[in-house]
Amino acid sequence: MADSQATSAVPEDERRASTSDWIAVVAGALGALMATLDISITNSALPQIQGEIGATGSEGTWISTGYLMSEIVMIPLAAWLTRVFGLRNFLVSTAVLFTVFSVLCGLSHNLPEIIAGRIGQGFTGGAMIPTAQTIIRMRLPRKQLPVGMSIFGLIVLIGPLLGPVVGGWLAENISWTWCFFINLPVCAALVVLLLAGLDAEKPQWATFIKADWLGIVGLAVGLSSLTVVLEEGQRNRWFESSMIVWLTVLTAVGMILIAISQFVAKKPMLRLSLLRNARYASVIFIVFAVGMGLYCISYLLPQFLSNIAGYNAEQSGFVLLLSGVPAFLMMPLLPRLLGTVDARVMVIAGLVLFGMSCMLDTSMTAQSVGHNFLWSQLMRGVGQMLAMLPLNQASMAAVSTEEAGDASGLYNMARNLGGSVGLALVGIFLDRRTTLHDDNLREAVTANGILANERIANSTASFMAQGSDATHAHMQALGQLAQQIHVQALVITYSQTFYLLGMALLVCIPLALLLKSPKPGGPAPVSSGH
Repeated sequence: MADSQATSAVPEDERRASTSDWIAVVAGALGALMATLDISITNSALPQIQGEIGATGSEGTWISTGYLMSEIVMIPLAAWLTRVFGLRNFLVSTAVLFTVFSVLCGLSHNLPEIIAGRIGQGFTGGAMIPTAQTIIRMRLPRKQLPVGMSIFGLIVLIGPLLGPVVGGWLAENISWTWCFFINLPVCAALVVLLLAGLDAEKPQWATFIKADWLGIVGLAVGLSSLTVVLEEGQRNRWFESSMIVWLTVLTAVGMILIAISQFVAKKPMLRLSLLRNARYASVIFIVFAVGMGLYCISYLLPQFLSNIAGYNAEQSGFVLLLSGVPAFLMMPLLPRLLGTVDARVMVIAGLVLFGMSCMLDTSMTAQSVGHNFLWSQLMRGVGQMLAMLPLNQASMAAVSTEEAGDASGLYNMARNLGGSVGLALVGIFLDRRTTLHDDNLREAVTANGILANERIANSTASFMAQGSDATHAHMQALGQLAQQIHVQALVITYSQTFYLLGMALLVCIPLALLLKSPKPGGPAPVSSGH
């Protein structure tokens, strides 16, 4: 880029980011915020959207799945498309298209229309997440890189947390359509910033023609099919569904094509050769596990608050948002910490705090409500920031500037895949363990049990006092007891799930010892040669 070339003569230790550099960073950050926000903004508004377009609960899940399916395909393609069209052309085009698809979603009258809009949103929004990280790596000198990475890390964490709160508030107080129309003014500001902060580049059509089309097809088929399998598998009883079976076959075909492309393509679309770099590979494995934690907690906590505490989506969203408070409070300190504290120390501290926050939630009961999660959420917020931000920086520090785009795509893909795999495993665990605990508790409450009979007798008397006849009151009492048993089974299962998530995070601590970060102000890493 012209701006980058103009500063190339300045030594890295002395160079300072220009105004246009910071405008470019802010533009990338705004695009990433919009994309991460839209991942979860519809979750709170799903009941209203389903009612408006006449979709069932299982059909409505495709509104979220469609976005995730296309987003994960675009993330690793973003680096190549940037090289083909030029960074400014590519991002301005995706921002405009994101707006168009957002409007299509807001104006939808049926399920196919809104799914088509969400697939378009995911595809264009997915481009904005890795490119934001690439802009930071390319435009900021090493001394200012911690500031840029702090901004990016904050957005990646806060976006999914803000989504349910914003979506719930808009759906309850205005209209669900504004979950999509809210993107219009943001996109307008984004386009202005992109035009001001990025230099124009000519498209490289030769790069387009000579691309790794085998890898592109493999990515599109394999990753999109894998995402649907992971998202919809539990709801469709896995391989009892012919759709899941065929999508699993397509996933395998896609992965085989990606593997072949690693050997036959001069520049593979998905540069798995980057994983030969031990520093970079350790980042990918850890971020996969942290991604599992982030997405699973964002799913588990609202489920508990909804099913046990009776919270609505907006109330649950505010409890989730508590973990974002430490992020804002720590923002002034984070760039200094990233520049002075060893990445291994920060990541290990983050994993310990994140893991222990999950352990705190294992003590929940059927009477637990939002304020009971205050300390675990605040601890979780600190842990997420301490873990994620050094990983962002370590992933970029481990590769050369030329590899930054490919490395960013693989990093963000690993985080999202970790989330999808984690949610699939959690779905299986919740379903099977809840059934098991429900059955065990029912067996323990025998017909001859004194406590059970007293509970049923008292409940029957209470229902009779409210006007029910003896037979109906007895049936109501039995139903109430069955519901209480089910609630206790859910509480036990949620506690066990939080325990497993905590252990999964703590097990990653040895991997953090493999991390290495360059000394502050040190030279940029050289090309790995892969």
